[in-house]
Amino acid sequence: MSHHLLVVDDEPKLCDLLVSALTQNGVQVSSAGNGLQALAILELENIDLIISDWRMPGMDGPQLLAEVKARYPLVPMIVMTAYSTVKNAVQSMRNGAYDYIAKPFDIDELDITVNKALAWRDILRDNARLRAELEEHHQFDSLVGESPAFRRVLQAIDSVRDSTATVLITGESGTGKEMVARAIHKHGGRADKPFVAVNCAAIPEGLLESEMFGHRKGAFTGAVADRVGRFAQADGGTLFLDEIGDMPLALQAKILRALQERVIEPVGDPRERKVDVRVIAATHKSLLDAVAAKEFREDLYYRLNVFPIPLPALRERNEDIPALARHFAVTLAAAAGKRINGFSAQAVQAMVAYGWPGNIRELQNCVERATIVATGKQIEEQDLPAYLFHSPVEPRENQTLPGPAVPEDLDATLADNEKNYILAALHQTHGVQAAAAQLLGISERSLWYRLKKLDIHVDKIAR
Repeated sequence: MSHHLLVVDDEPKLCDLLVSALTQNGVQVSSAGNGLQALAILELENIDLIISDWRMPGMDGPQLLAEVKARYPLVPMIVMTAYSTVKNAVQSMRNGAYDYIAKPFDIDELDITVNKALAWRDILRDNARLRAELEEHHQFDSLVGESPAFRRVLQAIDSVRDSTATVLITGESGTGKEMVARAIHKHGGRADKPFVAVNCAAIPEGLLESEMFGHRKGAFTGAVADRVGRFAQADGGTLFLDEIGDMPLALQAKILRALQERVIEPVGDPRERKVDVRVIAATHKSLLDAVAAKEFREDLYYRLNVFPIPLPALRERNEDIPALARHFAVTLAAAAGKRINGFSAQAVQAMVAYGWPGNIRELQNCVERATIVATGKQIEEQDLPAYLFHSPVEPRENQTLPGPAVPEDLDATLADNEKNYILAALHQTHGVQAAAAQLLGISERSLWYRLKKLDIHVDKIAR
């Protein structure tokens, strides 16, 4: 994908240097001498990223940043300045800048920052496209949120929906695993075929095999008629195996065979039946821990974990709480014949401050109760359940809890942490750098730069 960058600086020589350096990366680069010129270019051109000086005559960097966030909220902006104070850096990030670099800067480091920002812009563009498609089909209404953690989930759904790959959705209870599974099915090639959901933890162990594969009449006591199993019901469509981590070991081998060979054998019937089923599994447990404890088959784990989608807890995406709460309020109020269009500022603050151990499910229940209690067009703080105020979790910006101990050498500590994360990703991907970069959420070029900087030898890891 070709990108178009805009460099904004009142120093012509620096502008020319940046344009020349960035153009070598295969992107189109335009330049402007101040913020007003930049806005004129933005009105005419489709710009993917802005790199702007902090201090300029006419319209400076902070003023340009405010205009960009108001007019072009999906265009990231990197702020650069020779006045490298912590105050300026913090202020630019708070005002919405994607990142901050200080002059003089290293071109390689600038390249890394630019590549990350462009990758972020691509995610935003893909997310907007996906949302447009979902709105058109009216099937994705409950997947609400704009946080980085949730955007990664939407991107994963978009990537896997048209394939037949097995998907493993992980996350705490109440994070919306079945909702994600249904979204993958409804927006894939099997949307007109059955979606069959099975909660592996809710069915007694003695009945689970029959539930999955079906049975013939007389196969066991109580089998008074033939029964079609869930695999057969989902033939041509999608089978959602919820809480797969609770499946008994004895049945796991048969599930593995069904996944590998696409055949099932009903209880009491020696004849095999071919099935074409796309399997999506979900669990709130750590299957790797279960494998280590001999409670889950390792071969089944790897068969299921073809395309993993980890779902963040609600406390990890608390910036999405206002939008989620409003979505639930409007939907539930309409069903109850009431007109509620949102929440008061105090009610929103109380919800954001709470920890939500029950995640989205708990939030929905909370909003449902508040919708019933509310008497006006807005849900007020007093309409919320009392338990929200008993053990609040302070928002990040207001937290005063003691942090980690201050290291004696910050640079060395950060380098050690960075190296440990990279080594973990490389070990997990067996030394495949492209896969490791994707796992870390960085570009391959960025990973290569870090490998060189940290003196990490991938060939030794791969062996």
